[in-house]
Amino acid sequence: MKRFVRWDAPTVRREAGRTAMLLCGAAILSFGLFNVHSQSRITEGGVLGMTLLLQHWFGITPAISEAVLDVICYLLGIKYLGRSFLRCALTATGGFACFYALHERVGYVLPYMGDRPLLAAVVGALFVGVGVGLVVRAGGASGGDDALALVITKVTGWPVSRAYLFTDVVVLALSLSYIPVKNIACSLVTVTLSSFIIGKIHTAGRKKTESA
Repeated sequence: MKRFVRWDAPTVRREAGRTAMLLCGAAILSFGLFNVHSQSRITEGGVLGMTLLLQHWFGITPAISEAVLDVICYLLGIKYLGRSFLRCALTATGGFACFYALHERVGYVLPYMGDRPLLAAVVGALFVGVGVGLVVRAGGASGGDDALALVITKVTGWPVSRAYLFTDVVVLALSLSYIPVKNIACSLVTVTLSSFIIGKIHTAGRKKTESA
């Protein structure tokens, strides 16, 4: 017999709050990536950094490599985190795509920070940390990076901040093969700070849930 989920008032409020948090995180993340990262050319770790690495050394376009890597990470997420993860991940990913497209139509609203890479690294990390932190706290993922970090946390028991930092540092270390050390150093500031913020937001949400 097919089982139906009972959508009573508390369930509706809980799911509405979860969706709002996913979309809020996606909005903050897309704003930072567009207004800070894209202007200042801050290099990323994780899946995005790996796609750039594959493009440089093997000529594989990110349009293909990112899609393949994201699908692999999402499949791992479904296996280790459950089917509900996919719904939350699609909500966050779809929200991110819509918000980013909106930013492209509006244009840049923050001043150019490309001539101050350290400032750009710190400001970019704040947007990424808060945005992704809200998404993963709500149980979703804005991309393959988030899914992979959550899977590593589930399998190893590491804090999510360590999982993010591990994947980012590995990719940045490989990127030294074609990116100047100065640029990698600024990117390392970004991924370290953003990983710390993500971990704090994710842990705070988990402790609050467990107390309730």
